[in-house]
Amino acid sequence: MARLAAIILPIIIGLANFHMISGIDDPEFVGRMVLDEVPLIDGHNDLPYNLYRIEGNMLENFDFDSDLRQNPKWQVSSSHTDLPRLRQGKVGGQFWVAYVGCETNHKDAVERTLEQIDVIKRLVAKYNESMELVTEADGIMEAFNQQKIASIICVEGGHSIDSRMSVLRLFYELGVRYLTLTHNCNTPWADNHNQYSQSNVPKIGGLSEFGRDIVREMNRLGMMVDLSHVSKDVMLDALNVSLAPVIFSHSSARGVYNVTRNADDEVLLKLRENDGIIMINFYPGFIGRNASIFDVIAHLNHIKSVIGPDYIGLGGDYDGVSSQPIGLEDVSKYPDLFDLLAEEGHGYEPWSREDLQKLAGLNLIRVYKEVENVRDQLRNGTINDRSISRDDLIATNVTMTCRTNMGSSSGAEATPE
Repeated sequence: MARLAAIILPIIIGLANFHMISGIDDPEFVGRMVLDEVPLIDGHNDLPYNLYRIEGNMLENFDFDSDLRQNPKWQVSSSHTDLPRLRQGKVGGQFWVAYVGCETNHKDAVERTLEQIDVIKRLVAKYNESMELVTEADGIMEAFNQQKIASIICVEGGHSIDSRMSVLRLFYELGVRYLTLTHNCNTPWADNHNQYSQSNVPKIGGLSEFGRDIVREMNRLGMMVDLSHVSKDVMLDALNVSLAPVIFSHSSARGVYNVTRNADDEVLLKLRENDGIIMINFYPGFIGRNASIFDVIAHLNHIKSVIGPDYIGLGGDYDGVSSQPIGLEDVSKYPDLFDLLAEEGHGYEPWSREDLQKLAGLNLIRVYKEVENVRDQLRNGTINDRSISRDDLIATNVTMTCRTNMGSSSGAEATPE
């Protein structure tokens, strides 16, 4: 808790136009006001995957600064994002996801992920008057003060690194600032949240020793460890191993809606000990069927009641799912959520201005800074050059049809001529 105070206090002091008064004390206050005071940072947006599906990652004829609802090509149920709606939603920071499906696992996941990182970089460069590529925590406020959307690259799914430390390090060099340890498929070193419903899939029972080394290397690099999509055993293992705060980039409360994609109260309490953050997912499949904006609020209030307001953020999962709750249909709707959280008369205690600022972005900035602090403390540490073992690969059904090198005990290869 002491390190949390040490990180968040300078952030609060340094914010322009920061007000400590609560909404209850200020009759003029409405919740959306905080989005002009601090950046609203969303933890997970899958627009880049839609760019791949709809545009083939070609941006020449793609107009992001237009209402994509009017573009016949983009009239698909998973399209929720464009620049006009991001501005309307007062989004100040966005984690853009480099995602490739589990069908690429042990095949061309690395190459495909590189293409998604590339399209994010090209999108930000094309719209550099509205977006700013950010690779350090301080860059978020710098972009916000220039009225730009701080744009941060992340990779969703450990299969994207193909069980290679070298790929993890090179992704960091390319600007990736969090890695989700799994998607909906296991890696040879970590189980996903569906592990018990996936028959004939080898299970580890959490993180393998190589998986623990992945977490330690992410700490050394300054890359955030994302626990959305992983099994509960992996959540607990990572929370025990990580020296830096971890994140759930787009998960909700299992105590409200009992699905394995969410974090239960035991995990939430461990997350508080870790000084991490859970960024609430809006997808009805994770917050409740026939969901509305008030179901999202129920998840926020539950987590706040269990661990307090210092460990919560928002990760709407826009462009990654086929539906969103009534009242949060696209990225333009965030201000409505903040208004409702601040209002009286809804059967819950209104959120204060200070707590709404934390929810919007201060909590995430605090976590990001602490991850960087751990990186700096480990700067002179040993780079982990370990390869995954042949036994780990074979145990999880990775075969020579997928790799020419089967890990650290694979034997000699042909020499180059």
